[in-house]
Amino acid sequence: MQNSGNETDTDTAQEVIGEALAFKDMVWKWLTDSEMWTVVLLAAVRIIIIFILTRLLIKVVYKVIDKTLSHQENSKLRMNPRRFITVGGLLKNTITVVCNFVMFLIVLSEFHFDLAPLLAGAGVLGLAIGFGAQSVVKDVITGFFIILEDQFAVGDVIQTGTFKGTVEMIGIRTTRIVSHTGEVYILPNGAITTVTNFSLSNALAIVDIPIKNERNLQDTIKLIQQALVSTNENTPEMISSPNVLGVQSLSTSEYALRIVADCLPTYREKVERQIQMDVKQAIEREEVLELQATKGEEGTCDGA
Repeated sequence: MQNSGNETDTDTAQEVIGEALAFKDMVWKWLTDSEMWTVVLLAAVRIIIIFILTRLLIKVVYKVIDKTLSHQENSKLRMNPRRFITVGGLLKNTITVVCNFVMFLIVLSEFHFDLAPLLAGAGVLGLAIGFGAQSVVKDVITGFFIILEDQFAVGDVIQTGTFKGTVEMIGIRTTRIVSHTGEVYILPNGAITTVTNFSLSNALAIVDIPIKNERNLQDTIKLIQQALVSTNENTPEMISSPNVLGVQSLSTSEYALRIVADCLPTYREKVERQIQMDVKQAIEREEVLELQATKGEEGTCDGA
């Protein structure tokens, strides 16, 4: 019985040793298989070449996009340069995603993956996601149409619904707007239905100046016109010289003179404030001179 147990242990040890030797032989054969390593090295070289070519292709396309947009920017058909930034960024992101996806498929083919079931599964998965995330799909489609139709661009001042501010980012799914007081609004593109763009055309500054009825109309208009000369010279945001249209309203105590001026988009409030300040200062100076003249006349009368 004891000899039988020893023989069993010996057989087990021999089997383990045999399996270890077989595994060693298999590993050694795998490590010394020149044909296998040749295939692996060739596949690795092809993958590296594919990666390098993809990066070069992306860079070339980037340069083509930049050159094309630069040519359009310098052409006679001038557009807002911020729109070129928006369109260029979107095109570059799209090209990067497409090229990397194609590179991924080519690399998989190097490992002998069957791409047909993978593409079919991706189509079914995309269809399922489309049904389950219709709002996301709507946001994406609306984002493309915003860019395609040039509704607004990065840097434009817009208002949609109750939200007004400067467009900071236009993404595929969301748009980020920063208000003039610093609030950041992140809006799904699908929720942007009606847009007022304040940056597409020049603005019109409109100022109504109240004047007391005691002041002569023609003298006041001449005084305001003289004050507006310096306003036009010192306000680069103003496109045309301010124009005094005339009396806009009339009451028993005062009348209002309307002043208009063309200015750059989004600078209407600044130009209006500058006009009001210059006109106010001119009227104050005139009132001081009139007061001094009145006191001088009173002093002359008293002396007489």
